Amino acid sequence: MEHIISVLVENKFGVLARVAGLFSARGYNIESLSVAPTLDPTTSMITIVTVGDDRIIEQIMKQLNKVVEVLKVVDLTETHFLDRETALIKVHTKPEHRDEAIRIADIFRAKIVDSSSTTYTVEITGDVDKVEALINLLKPLGIKELIRTGRIAISRETTRTASPRREPALLKS
Repeated sequence: MEHIISVLVENKFGVLARVAGLFSARGYNIESLSVAPTLDPTTSMITIVTVGDDRIIEQIMKQLNKVVEVLKVVDLTETHFLDRETALIKVHTKPEHRDEAIRIADIFRAKIVDSSSTTYTVEITGDVDKVEALINLLKPLGIKELIRTGRIAISRETTRTASPRREPALLKS
């Protein structure tokens, strides 16, 4: 099962390498990794997407908590959370496909951020399903290049007692 792990760390040299090294040393794969400073410049938030059964995720959580510079570890999959990803997609645009590329981008509320006589570069931000759906629709036009940020996630403030899950479909963008 896929898990999104949020790790608050001290913003110091080498911390990211130690966290990533923990995964590789134990043979665990990181599906995506995102890191950036928080409002407090002395701390950074690392968002890790990984796959594993409950035993593996429990082991990862324990190992992360042993890293001295790690301040807090949360498996967001066990909470209500929001997640987003950004992608830049460079699409071949033959004259007969230019209108179709614009139409597809508009449907997904994506933006064309660059244009040349032969390509459009499309920017999209949304949940993984939205990004994947746009990519799948643009493939027949010819994707020249694709860059994805990896996912970021944050827990939701909620008073609901429902089971853990992603945000309701009405809130997806």
